[in-house]
Amino acid sequence: MGNKWFKKFTEWEYWPSYMFYVPNLPYAFYLAIKSGDSTFFSIVNPTIKNSGNGTESKFETLKLIPEGYKPKSILINKSKLDYEVIERLHKEGLDYPIIAKPDIGFRGMLVEKIYSDEQLETYLKKYTIPTILQEFIDLPNECGIFYHRMPNAEKGKITSVTIKSFLTVQGDGISTLSELVLYDNRAKHYYHLFKNLHQKRWNTIVQKDEFIRLTDIGNHNKGTQFINGNHLIDEQLQEIFDKISKQMKGWYYGRLDIKYNTFEELKSGKNFVILEVNGTISEPTHIYDPYHTTYFGGLKAIRQHWKILFQIAMENKNNGLKSQKFTSYWRDVRGLLAYIKMVKMLSKS
Repeated sequence: MGNKWFKKFTEWEYWPSYMFYVPNLPYAFYLAIKSGDSTFFSIVNPTIKNSGNGTESKFETLKLIPEGYKPKSILINKSKLDYEVIERLHKEGLDYPIIAKPDIGFRGMLVEKIYSDEQLETYLKKYTIPTILQEFIDLPNECGIFYHRMPNAEKGKITSVTIKSFLTVQGDGISTLSELVLYDNRAKHYYHLFKNLHQKRWNTIVQKDEFIRLTDIGNHNKGTQFINGNHLIDEQLQEIFDKISKQMKGWYYGRLDIKYNTFEELKSGKNFVILEVNGTISEPTHIYDPYHTTYFGGLKAIRQHWKILFQIAMENKNNGLKSQKFTSYWRDVRGLLAYIKMVKMLSKS
């Protein structure tokens, strides 16, 4: 146990998020002073509430995605499953499995893959909050693309590509799934998560050479490995997202989470779906690749993106946009903190 704690302590990709932001706070204060406005960042993405600081409705941001790249989704405000929900699922062409996630949330909070009416009913009864039900996109690969464009510019720039590698274990015909997870240097950090997800097979021996994907949710805190894919950025890829960005009115900065078939098809604008649109709270998630990025390199990347955020805000300000008043902005943030506390209590109930 002590060795496990020490290993996790020394591997910075597992450190809590504040370890990446507290050291950068002096730079954030500098930008606020330079702008003369403590909430200058609230006008970076004017069509998203608070420009996407975590208080926004994910369902509303999905509406920004151009048709053809948008997943089928519905918003459920009720806390229990009824015939109306089932009818809406059928009407929208949503078949199991589906993804359920809070309308307000981040870092994979309460995101689950749902396989049946019974499982959905359990989820909705437990989490009595507005919930998005989204089609499960059955494409083999997932990535995060961080893009920005100055409001008056025709072209933008991709500054981060993160390839997501889903945790998988291979059976040896001797070990149970539980043992295979403990043997894996990465999977063992998420032992209790995977135990909950794979209850039926947890103590069953996995056949030799059988591969089991431990999670389908592409979040770092659910075990997915983030790989620096910045070498994949080229003019062709940027042209695709310039076209998409221009169709997403008022979105100039953030990360798009994408499922795709092959990266070559993605660069050609084919066979991919944008799962989620993120705003100012976005991270250039390639920084969590410990093999191609250092901790201090990650801190620098965050500052570089904050500088871009500042530049976009100043251009929007020059274009006549006004930032949110500090009192109303802080009221929204306090509401978010109370909401997160409530959701954590629900998850433990």
